[in-house]
Parts: sequence; structure tokens; C-alpha cells
Amino acid sequence: MRSGISIGPAILILLIILLGGGTGFVAQAIAAISIAALSAHSVLAIGWKEAATFLVVCLFITFTMENIGVLTGFPFGRYTFLVGKNLPHIGVIPIIVGPLYFGMGYASWVIANFLIGTKVDRPQSHYMLIAIPIISAFVMTQWDIVIDPSGSTLGRAWIWYDSGGYFGVPISNFLGWLLVTWVYFQIFEIFIYFRRDLPTYRLSSPLFWAFPVLLYLAAGLCHIIPFLTAASDTRLVDAAGRAWSERALQETTVVVMLFTMLPTSLLALLRLAAPSSDRHGKRIMTEGSVRTRNHNTTNDNPLP
Repeated sequence: MRSGISIGPAILILLIILLGGGTGFVAQAIAAISIAALSAHSVLAIGWKEAATFLVVCLFITFTMENIGVLTGFPFGRYTFLVGKNLPHIGVIPIIVGPLYFGMGYASWVIANFLIGTKVDRPQSHYMLIAIPIISAFVMTQWDIVIDPSGSTLGRAWIWYDSGGYFGVPISNFLGWLLVTWVYFQIFEIFIYFRRDLPTYRLSSPLFWAFPVLLYLAAGLCHIIPFLTAASDTRLVDAAGRAWSERALQETTVVVMLFTMLPTSLLALLRLAAPSSDRHGKRIMTEGSVRTRNHNTTNDNPLP
């Protein structure tokens, strides 16, 4: 039974890497399954009340700011969605946008906890209350830096009216992502901060916590296959009329992923894989050793 539980996520991660970089039905189905899996993981990891709170906060902020963004250009820049025209919309935003923010947002939050802490938990200090949302927002924005040129200039799921220097994507988009994701991460972190006296989240196996990290990593690695299998270069033209090389776009996507999402994920996995004594007691042991040495030195060299 346990092996079956482990095989399922492994197959999903492999499918994301091999097939998730496309734009067709298969890639969309894999994305939907991934979001469902991350949703289930969040309930098992932090409980349904806090998982539901994260979902509600994420969806509210996402759809509010995305609608403002499309209608006014703030904070992302002037853009519109072309994908999902036959799907239900929240305002002018396809309904699929919100769940993507939630799924990858949850994975980014888990990663941030391991990058600057020792485990996933409610913030126990003002430092963690501030640090976790900031790091989560940067981890989340890394993903958008990887996917946005492919999704817009290449895949035409959305378009940027005024173009930008990053294969048609303006820098304002990434600053907007950083702001919007920080807002909902910060709201959620404040909520769970006031619940910090409750029992800590159930400690599960490292493999359990590795799943959202590996899924986040797979969402970056999936761009390697399209790059390696591209038959020839194609001239792409963005919504503002600027021309770009498809081959250069795909190669740049892989390069950026290799030096953003990949090391971030590997660092989180290394922190997760570290022995418990290393993750929890190294600093305490070091400080204790210093105190012991100082004490021994004092005894060996008493003042006259």
C-alpha cells in the first residue's frame, strides 16, 4: 500500500517533466492533476482549515489583482488572456488562473519554510512572520520568470500589448508577481501566526514533504524536452510587433530555470534530507561547545 502511495506521485512528477512543457490537452490535464495533488497534500500537511484559508486568500487576491491588472495595467503591465475563452471567468480572468496560483503558491511556501527554517510550521517569531512571505514570493516569481515568455510570446495564452525586453515580457510583470504573491503569502502567514499556540503540524516523512518541492522542480524541468526536440528555429512576433527567435527563447528558458528553480529546489531538498540533529541542533551544539571551551579555559587559567 505504501509503495503504491509513493509510486503515484513519482509517476505524476515524471509525466510533468516529459509532457508538461506542451500547450495541448495532455499538458493541461497534467496541470489539473498536479493542482489536485497539491491541494490534497496541503490538507494532509497543515489541516483543512488552514489549507482552505490559504486557498480563499490566494484566490481572492489573485482574481482581484489580475482583474485590476487587465483593466488598468497595474501592477503587471498591459496584457490580456487569450486562453480559456470558453471557460468560466471571474471578471475578465479565466477561472483556471486562480488554481495555478494556489498550487504553485503552496509549493513555494513549503520551499520557503525549508530554505530559512528547519520544518514547515506556523511562524514562531516576528522574523519568520516577515521572512517566510518574502522568500515565498521570490520562489513563486522564479517560476513565472521561467514560464512567461513561453506562455505569452510562444504559446499565446496571454499577450503583452507593449512588449518587453525579456522575449516580449516587461519587467513590470515580474515586479507585479512579486507584489501580488507577497500580499497573499503575508496575509496567510499573519493568520497562522495567531494560531501558533496550536499543536505543530504533523511531522511526516521527508518523502512526504519532498513532494511539493519535486513538483515545483518538475514544473521547471519540463521545459527541457521542448528545447531539445525543437525541429528548427521559428520567427516569433509578439503583440507589439517585435520579432524574437523561438530557439533562443526556449534556450533562455532552460538557462534561467537551471539557475533559479533548480538550485532553489535542490537547496530545499538538501535541507529536508539533512539529519535531524544537523537541522535542529547544530547551532545549539556549536554554541554549547563554545560555552564549554570558555568555561574550561577559565578553569585552566584562573585569575590570581
